[in-house]
Amino acid sequence: MHLSPRDFVGSREAMSRTWTFRESEAYTKWVATGHYENFHVVSFLLPPRLHQDFFNVYAYCRWADDLGDEIGDPVQSLRLLNWWSTELDQMYAGEASHPVFIALRATVAKYGMPKQPFADLISAFIQDQTLTRYADWDGVLNYCVRSANPVGRLVLYLCGYTDAERQRLSDATCTGLQLANFWQDVTVDQEKDRVYLPLDLLARHGYTVEDLFARRFDERFRGVMRDAVEKARGFFETGLPLPRMVDRRLAVDLELFSRGGMKVLEKIESLGYDVLSQRPKVTKVERAGLLLSTLARVAFR
Repeated sequence: MHLSPRDFVGSREAMSRTWTFRESEAYTKWVATGHYENFHVVSFLLPPRLHQDFFNVYAYCRWADDLGDEIGDPVQSLRLLNWWSTELDQMYAGEASHPVFIALRATVAKYGMPKQPFADLISAFIQDQTLTRYADWDGVLNYCVRSANPVGRLVLYLCGYTDAERQRLSDATCTGLQLANFWQDVTVDQEKDRVYLPLDLLARHGYTVEDLFARRFDERFRGVMRDAVEKARGFFETGLPLPRMVDRRLAVDLELFSRGGMKVLEKIESLGYDVLSQRPKVTKVERAGLLLSTLARVAFR
């Protein structure tokens, strides 16, 4: 029974049925490879023994994200995210009935993964339902600590890395990716009444939230985005040493994410920082070029 999170929670049959371990693993694999942006590149680069564990972790993250963003009702999303948090607690207590948690339980046990990164993700998506403006960078970065950084740490756990230094570098990369995504999707987030550009940054350039929702592009907004892009680039540059500290196949994947995020920032700059009239996109040809250059860079280290 392959259903997206929104359809799944609306299906009495899916919510009440008993899932076997094999069915649960098949479901998480479908979530990761069949219906959403997929793990094809990751699966190609990583050892086959890691594939299912990546699918299991991804499915958890995808579910948490969709319960926050795809339900269409903040009140309902809050209820479902709290339910998801309870399911997480039960899994760590040794019980699981949802297919994602049935599959994930084995992965968590195999790698000794702590609960906190999983719980942090839920807390970030809960925050999205109630907080739509951020006064300053501290607020935005605190959100990134819980919405993006846990994903990188979970990947490190899956690959056997638990030390603080690699986690620090991973955090920088993930925060950079989150910020790049925010700046790429300024108008997309407007549709959800969310503004991740810090209010004090807007004020510093004489720009307002009202200007933003009116999509007024001028030198004020250009200045806002220039500062925002540089902030994100600084995090990417901090995290760049990480690929040299991990297995080569993982290194390719990590560096590809970093270079892809920085390419988004370059696309924003090439548009003159006008993300209000069009969404900057990295083309398939550019993605292929990033992959080839990254493979070459890692191979000849």
